[in-house]
Formats: sequence, C-alpha cells, structure tokens
Amino acid sequence: MTTIAAKVNPASTDTQTFSWPSGKRAAVSLTFDDARLSMTDRAIPILDAHGVKATFYVTTYKVEERLDGWRRAVANGHEIGNHTQTHPCSGNFRGCRSNPLEEYTLERIESDIAQANESIKRMLDVQTQTFAYPCGQKFVGRGEMTQSYVPIVSKNFIAGRGFRDEAPNDPSYCDLAQIYGVDSDRQSFDQLKKWIDQALRDGGWLVFVAHEVGDMAFQTMPAHVLEEVCRHCQDPANGLWIDTVAAIAGHVRETRTACGILF
Repeated sequence: MTTIAAKVNPASTDTQTFSWPSGKRAAVSLTFDDARLSMTDRAIPILDAHGVKATFYVTTYKVEERLDGWRRAVANGHEIGNHTQTHPCSGNFRGCRSNPLEEYTLERIESDIAQANESIKRMLDVQTQTFAYPCGQKFVGRGEMTQSYVPIVSKNFIAGRGFRDEAPNDPSYCDLAQIYGVDSDRQSFDQLKKWIDQALRDGGWLVFVAHEVGDMAFQTMPAHVLEEVCRHCQDPANGLWIDTVAAIAGHVRETRTACGILF
C-alpha cells in the first residue's frame, strides 16, 4: 500500500490525527489464538476465499496436528505469531494450575517465549514479529513479587496483543507492546459491526480475537459471521484496511517514527 503522511501534533495527544494508507479511514486485524483445528479446516479457507490475511497466534504443539495446513497458510500470506510454548495463565483458572503465571519469573517467561520462536522457526520457517498474551495476562509472580513482562514483549516483538479489551487502538497513541484485542467469539455480525463503526468514527485500529471458527459451543466465531466480516471489510466503499497485525503495526511504527512519537 502507498503510505500517506500522518498528520500528528506530538505536543498534544488530544488533537492528534492519523492518516491510514491509500485513503483508508480505519484498520482491522483478524486474529485467532491457539492453532485449533478449525483454523486450518474452516477459518483459513474462508479467509483465502475473500483475500483476507489474518494473524494466527499458535500454541506450537497444536501446529504439528495440521502441519501441512499451517505451511499452506504461511505460503498464502497469513501471519504466524508467538503465543508462548506452554500457554501459561493465572492459576486462578483451575485448568491452568499446573502451569500458573504466579509461579513464573521474568527469566522463565522469556525462555518460554524464546522456545516458541524456535519451534515456529523449525516447523514453519517463520520468524515471528508479534505476540499475543495468553489469556490476555501480562504478569508473572504474586503479590509484592508481581512483575510485568510487557517489557520483554516490547524488546522482542513489534507488537503485543491483549484480550477482552474494550476499544479499538488509537494509532497515534497506543502502546504497541500491549495493543487492545476485542473478543469476537460468540458474537453476531451486527455486534462486531458496532466495533468496526467505532473504529471508523475514531480513525482507529480494531483487533478482533477469536479461537474457533464454526459451530462449536465455546470460544467460537460462527463461520457465517467471519464471512460477513470479510465481505464488509473488503468492500472499498467502507474505507477499511484489513491486514495482519504485523503489517498494520509496522505502518504505525513507521509513521510514528517519522513524526517523532514514542512507541
């Protein structure tokens, strides 16, 4: 895409504006977590049919279950992102108590992230550029020993994505190491369109997060909803740039660098 210069006043974030490429009014990224089987079986064929590139934050052992499908996804231009090797979350989720973030150190989480990068490189020949925090949680430790691992993500990736956040991202201001991700599981197209319309009003970057695609009962974007989102975002009349997290984050970084704005 042709880059249009941003119009940003670094002295006042309240009046900052941001110009997207090719006259687009807002940006959208579709992201999917955990490398579940419905990604290669249902999601990627829909995305490819509409010419939409998405970002997949993979749990590495699941990639092996559909290795050829994931290799085709890479060849077709989809982004593979880092979601850690072992998907640690708070032990307050009982199912995560065998691998809780409360028992991690910064060194251990950085090692887990590095192992995931190595596995993805070995299986798919991809060097990851962006990261998604498992369960949207950004800490290790407990109580007075709690520490954020956002700086580790900032050091190693151009962007880190959260989960169950409540707004599109302001491209002139958002912290790229912890961009907002909006839950799109079990939502109708009309519900998701409200988020898209908000991004258009604000000139923002909306990042959707889903886990399954199809008719599963839990953490699922219905296939027909994904179809509708793709059609809507690809319609030139709607003024949307739909692309991977890496592509859009790269544009945001480049534009903000040119304007002297911190990441």
